[in-house]
Formats: sequence, C-alpha cells, structure tokens
Amino acid sequence: MNLIFVYLGYFILLINFFLYWGGFSKHGKTFQYLVYYLTILVIVQVSMEILVLQSIDNLYLVHGYFIGQFLCLGFFYKSLMKTIAQDSIIKNTMIVGSLLLLLDYCFYPEQFFKFNLFEITLTSLLVVLYAVMHLYNMLLENKQYYYLTIGIILYLLSSTVLFFVGNLTIGLSDAVKFLTWTLNSFLVILFQLLIFVEWKKSFSEKALKSNHERKSNV
Repeated sequence: MNLIFVYLGYFILLINFFLYWGGFSKHGKTFQYLVYYLTILVIVQVSMEILVLQSIDNLYLVHGYFIGQFLCLGFFYKSLMKTIAQDSIIKNTMIVGSLLLLLDYCFYPEQFFKFNLFEITLTSLLVVLYAVMHLYNMLLENKQYYYLTIGIILYLLSSTVLFFVGNLTIGLSDAVKFLTWTLNSFLVILFQLLIFVEWKKSFSEKALKSNHERKSNV
C-alpha cells in the first residue's frame, strides 16, 4: 500500500513537471526557478529509482535534492521580495547557509553517505523562512503563488519532523518505520496537489484568460 502512495506522488510530480515546463518561456524568471525545482525533483526521484532497481546505494542523491531545493526556492522567493531588506535577508542567509554546508562536508565527509540532519534542518527551515516572508507580503498584496507557498510551509515543516523521527526510529520496529514513511508519502501527495492547484488557479489557459479579462475591466 505504501508503494501505491509513493508512485501516486511520483505521478502527480510528473504531471506538474510537464505542465510547468509548458509555461517555461511565458511567465518570467520567477516561474522558471520553480520549473528548475520541479526538474531537480524529477531527476533525483528517477535516479534513485534506477539505483534501487540495480541494488545500488542511492542515499547520496538525497543531498542533491535538499541542496537543489534550497537554491531553487531561495532564488524563487528572492525574486518575489518587495523590499531591499527582504532581498538582503534571503541573499545573505543563502550565502551563509551554503558556506555552513560546505564546511560541514569538509569537516565531516562521512555525512555524504547518510542522512545529514544538519543539512535537512538548515535548508528546509531557511526555505520556510523565505516562504513565510512571502506569505506576509501577500497580506497586503495579490496572493501570488499562494497555494504553492502554503504547500511549501506545510510540507517542509512536517517532513523535517518526520526525518528526525525516522532517524530516531532506526532501532525501532518496522511498523514504526513504515508509519513514518507512509506519512511522508501522504505529505508528498498533498504538496504536489497544491503545486497542481497553483498551476490551475494561476497559469492554466482558463486562469490566464480570467486574469486578462479582470485587468481589462479595471
């Protein structure tokens, strides 16, 4: 049953990947950062599945996922900021965060071959910070990338907790581990559904036509 949820999440991810790539050249640089993010997700997931089928360790690919997510969504939210101060916060924390990760792997290279909880926590919470900053900006302005931002906050906070729980349950029963990964699969599905809702509400032909008509009537 867990595999059904996993592959359902992959299926929705692929749908989002093709939908968003269809608008790559139409919606500006901010949108393109989101497309790059989805591309990294697809590449990492496909690569991990191929290695699993060949019985090859794939854990190191997780680092590409977290670092790629951090950079793509960092630049994504940086492009959405409304003030110089907000822009500087994201730029400086991205630089500091990247340097901390570099130092971590220099001093502890063995982290490359296992779950790096420092990497997971640092990158996820910084992206959540950026998303919350954008959510704050939306209180006074148009709700741009609203559903996506809600999805990012919910997914990254919840999945970070689950990664910690998963690390703590290494010595526990298979049932506990199964529950942890099943919950994570549900979170992935929810996150990908919110990304799809974002496309439908903001970038589908119907949404674009509605937005154009609304602007014409102003």
